[in-house]
Amino acid sequence: MSTKQPVSTGDVEDKRYNRGMMLRLLVIVAVMFAFGYALVPLYKKICEITGINVVTTRELYGASAGKVSQNTQVDTSRTITVEFDSNARGPFAFRPVKSSMQVHPGEMATIVYEVANGQARDISAQAIPSYAPKQATQYFKKLECFCFQQQTLKAKESREMPVVFVIDPDLPKDVENITLSYTFFEIGTPLAPAPQGHLDQPPATAGS
Repeated sequence: MSTKQPVSTGDVEDKRYNRGMMLRLLVIVAVMFAFGYALVPLYKKICEITGINVVTTRELYGASAGKVSQNTQVDTSRTITVEFDSNARGPFAFRPVKSSMQVHPGEMATIVYEVANGQARDISAQAIPSYAPKQATQYFKKLECFCFQQQTLKAKESREMPVVFVIDPDLPKDVENITLSYTFFEIGTPLAPAPQGHLDQPPATAGS
């Protein structure tokens, strides 16, 4: 006749220890999983606050404008005429492929500017945009633009440079026309003043 072996105190303690260790390991795994899940947004927030590992200016503009285009609807009840202008301050030709277009607020649109370096040397240049009327500036959102960074043109190089934009539907109702103008100037050379046109005074005549 068989008899049951008594369970020793050591065996009981070992089982309790193993269960406790297993519980602690499960808790550690759960904490690590939660930490890993929250790490990405936490990292992004730290970068935003400290400015560490920030993206390029183009990416910042693109992200901002992208949010505007995604969060708005096209207002087909309004049509805005956008006119395009260009000013070259350097040894190159610079112009938009079309002088104007009509777009609806909230609608994504693209205009292409052409530039040609006629010199036998490389040229570095930068474009600066301006808007008219001035109040339209904050409602003109660029998703992509050559003005976000400097442009280097090789000797005799010609290039097409797109501007992708959206006009915010919150544009005041009384604004029906917007002019987008770019001044494209060579870096490292003095920026010549824009022609004054009708502000120029006629030369003085003798005896006046």
